[in-house]
Amino acid sequence: MIMKTMSVIVTAIFLTRTVDPGNNNYLSTVVKSNFLPYGEDLYSGQPTGRFCNGRLTTDFIAEAFGYTDLVRAFLDPAITSKDMLHGVSFASAATGYDEFTANLSNVLSIRKQLDYFRQYKNHIRNLVGTKESEEIVRNALVVLSMGTNDFLLNYYVEPTRSRQYNIEQYQNYLISCMKTAIKTMHSLGVRKIAVVGILPFGCMPIVRTVRDAIKCDDELNEAALSFNSKIQRELKTVAGPPFTSVFVDIYGVLLNAFESPERYGFTEALKGCCGSGTYEFGYTCKDLSTCSDRTKYVFWDAIHPTQRMYKIVADDALELILSYMF
Repeated sequence: MIMKTMSVIVTAIFLTRTVDPGNNNYLSTVVKSNFLPYGEDLYSGQPTGRFCNGRLTTDFIAEAFGYTDLVRAFLDPAITSKDMLHGVSFASAATGYDEFTANLSNVLSIRKQLDYFRQYKNHIRNLVGTKESEEIVRNALVVLSMGTNDFLLNYYVEPTRSRQYNIEQYQNYLISCMKTAIKTMHSLGVRKIAVVGILPFGCMPIVRTVRDAIKCDDELNEAALSFNSKIQRELKTVAGPPFTSVFVDIYGVLLNAFESPERYGFTEALKGCCGSGTYEFGYTCKDLSTCSDRTKYVFWDAIHPTQRMYKIVADDALELILSYMF
């Protein structure tokens, strides 16, 4: 625990597949991971809906704040009052800044996640009263992480958006969606927000399999890198007292892990741990055998990192968040 004396009370999370703790379990969607081998390295050894063998980056961040080692999904019917006060996630796998991305998989759009955030505010107001609930939201660290699916599941796969926009125009459209979401959060009382950039998705095992590439796809990685630059520029226009924002770059650390895995103690960066590691994720990973030592793998399945990789990302993110916000 590194933040015992800090005033942060709750971590509210608006995210996508890489940090969905299980909200999709309660949706009518095929994008789920509430089955083994997902979750096999959690304390319980049971799946929760996390697309990982264990914990996610946001779980490690919440634990560092001293509140919980597993952030609860807002839609989980077993969520408690204590969970509500200490950390909840509205994340939904396969969503994005673009509403159309969410519609493709029937998952929670950013607009719907914000609706749930309003409900969440009502819940905590009923628990602790108006004044304290406003203080909780004001001191909350809100993590916003979307964008990869807008490219990976939408723009480069489904032709609708690519017919409407070239890549730069689509990036600008996503930035406008992000800006609208941040303004809405601000109007709801949020004052601290960490916006996570998108990862080098051209290095994902499934992308390299589809594109028959041994190394990372430079075109896709350039799209990710330029989009991250746009996020950073936009955040500079919305920052300023009493609103604090920070950009969390996960592109660099994941690219380094892929290109120089030994630097982090990994031995396998080309494929995932589940099945063949080249195309399996979600239901295609269900009940498959996995590698014997997950700590040596960058990727858990053909898309998502392992718990150990998420811990490395979390450590980097925490250092940045602490230096800028606390």
